Amino acid sequence: MTTPLTLNLSQGSIRFTFSPEAAQGLKADLDGLMATLKAAAAQGGEPARRPPQPALEYRHTGDVFLEVFCNPNIWPSPFAAKALITLRDDRIRVTTEAEISQIYDDISAYLSE
Repeated sequence: MTTPLTLNLSQGSIRFTFSPEAAQGLKADLDGLMATLKAAAAQGGEPARRPPQPALEYRHTGDVFLEVFCNPNIWPSPFAAKALITLRDDRIRVTTEAEISQIYDDISAYLSE
């Protein structure tokens, strides 16, 4: 049995079935993204003048398909960064944007339950 994960958005939230193993994988990817964004912010300067970094493209297929995409090259810091989230199954598809720091907090809280 898996516990539902709630991702808080700027206007509402989405809740779906997500395994702890999948959450660990997403958290590991987010850890890497946060480190990249923090290092870039420490360097300073405009995002366009920094060396290009690979985008976060997390995909998970389970009861639902979850995709989290973030291009770190356009954000000045981890606290400004946002990700595009797509959640779908055979009946519904939701695509929205969420702050990376909020996604990270939601995943951390889910894993500490």
